[in-house]
Amino acid sequence: MKEMDHLSRPSGFQWLIQWLQRDKRAALSFVFLLTLLFVSLTAEWIAPHSPTEQHLSNTMAAPSKLNWLGTDDLGRDIFSRLLFGARAALYASCLAVSIAVCLGVPIGIWAGYMGGWLDELVGRMIDTLLSFPAIVLAIAVTGALGIGLTNGMIAVGIVFAPQLARLARAKTLVVRQELYVDAARCFGSSTRHILWHHILPNALQPVLVQVTILLAGALLAEASLSFLGLGIQPPDPSWGAMLARAYQSMEIAPEQMYAPGIAILLTAMAFNSLGESLRKVLDPTNQRL
Repeated sequence: MKEMDHLSRPSGFQWLIQWLQRDKRAALSFVFLLTLLFVSLTAEWIAPHSPTEQHLSNTMAAPSKLNWLGTDDLGRDIFSRLLFGARAALYASCLAVSIAVCLGVPIGIWAGYMGGWLDELVGRMIDTLLSFPAIVLAIAVTGALGIGLTNGMIAVGIVFAPQLARLARAKTLVVRQELYVDAARCFGSSTRHILWHHILPNALQPVLVQVTILLAGALLAEASLSFLGLGIQPPDPSWGAMLARAYQSMEIAPEQMYAPGIAILLTAMAFNSLGESLRKVLDPTNQRL
């Protein structure tokens, strides 16, 4: 019977296909993000111009066959900078969330499983850090680490870590009371074995949902830091930096803000849409998949 159940269980790829077939909005978001990833990896080949090439005789130009989205105040092609900006956006989001996962999840699981004074101490520290606005903490940590895209995303990852730590801790507090965990202790399983094989798989489900939401948050944080001049530095393209330059010329050419603004909006919405869909799919009361 166990073999039959194993055979009837869909593989990871089959599960993904079934999920996307059932949720058209999630499928659209998934395709959009895959396209964005492809664009970011192949920007050198598909961009019509260099993102840093300046033409001071052709500044603030309207969209044309040569410059599909026009040019900025330095005569750089907006469409090309938009494509290369996708690379910075995805890199920044993935880096920040990866750091948050690596820091927050182990701390939360360990504190929740061990309990006692360690759990209380970690809980108080998490509550204290979460009481501050995330972007303010990110700016403070960026000031300590130094200006730059990587340092900025390390700061954002550190700031996001308490959210994942609290979520992993809360899930661990529930899972450690389950009978199969007590049975593992009775059979002499080590703490490492219990954490790795029993606690972690169950704690990862809500963490996975939160990760997709934090990807959107990291994207917005990167855009905010770059807008303030604390993220990616000129002349490298970034959607936030493009918004900052367009803001300086907003009274003359407000349409310059549309492209990076829409790109940020659509990408954040795609991440949030996937997160909402995953939350519904991974809900234990939902047995459709």
